[in-house]
Amino acid sequence: MGAEREFSTLYPEGLAPGRLLRSLDLAARKGLGQNFLAGKSALRQVLLALDPQPDDVVVEIGAGLGTLTGYLVAEAGRVLAVELDDHLAGHLEGQFAGAGNVQVVRGDILALHPSDLGLASGSRYKAVGNLPYYITSAALRHVLGWVPTPEVLVVMVQEEVARRIVARPGDLSLLALMVQLAGAAELVARVPAGAFVPPPKVNSAVVRIVPHSQPRVTPAEEDQLFRLARAAFQQKRKTLANSLAGAVPLSKSALGRLLESVGLSPSTRAQQVSLEQWIALTAATQEVGDARS
Repeated sequence: MGAEREFSTLYPEGLAPGRLLRSLDLAARKGLGQNFLAGKSALRQVLLALDPQPDDVVVEIGAGLGTLTGYLVAEAGRVLAVELDDHLAGHLEGQFAGAGNVQVVRGDILALHPSDLGLASGSRYKAVGNLPYYITSAALRHVLGWVPTPEVLVVMVQEEVARRIVARPGDLSLLALMVQLAGAAELVARVPAGAFVPPPKVNSAVVRIVPHSQPRVTPAEEDQLFRLARAAFQQKRKTLANSLAGAVPLSKSALGRLLESVGLSPSTRAQQVSLEQWIALTAATQEVGDARS
């Protein structure tokens, strides 16, 4: 990512998103979490994190008014602009009708898979989006579970959520575990509310996620890991010795020994357990299950 890089756009110069909404006789729909990214500095931060190249395929999640789309169409090889709102999708189709490298996909990102976008097994692509706040966790879980996975996923989310995503032991959450199990995440820029039209009530942040080249765990291990983690986080004020008592078929003393075998004190709480320790604990509990079967 070159900080000095300049980006071109096919979005009309001087056409402010607010004015465009009025010209289209549209209003941002709160039910769809529509806050359109407009600030050039914020757009630049997203682009620097994504680093679109002439041979890249880019999936844009929630293309909206096309402010980011314009840059992607100018910089990337092919753009798949996903938009749920039919009025905005129609606007995007008209706005970029002259560009031969963009396809507007009408649909809900939560219902789409790479094959729906024409991405075959083994396809290389990047993904980017200004995620509506109300689907942030679901969208991250869904897209990070795609096969093939994106080479990089850059998202704009609430700043508080961004900090939760990149949290370290002591402040971990189920969201952090889910994202960090899938890839390496970093908060790359803070974005003020004024960079959006209409401005939301909170600030946002850009998060860059690079999925792991190989899965850290098998699907069965992932299911077990989150079964344990959900049990622990549902009672996160309790120690693991208590919160996991119903999830692991062992006596309290045996569970304590199991926790100590992976380097965890029975008095540890869920938010203090690292991803590596959750993986080790998952393996240990599966061994217990295998021994009992």
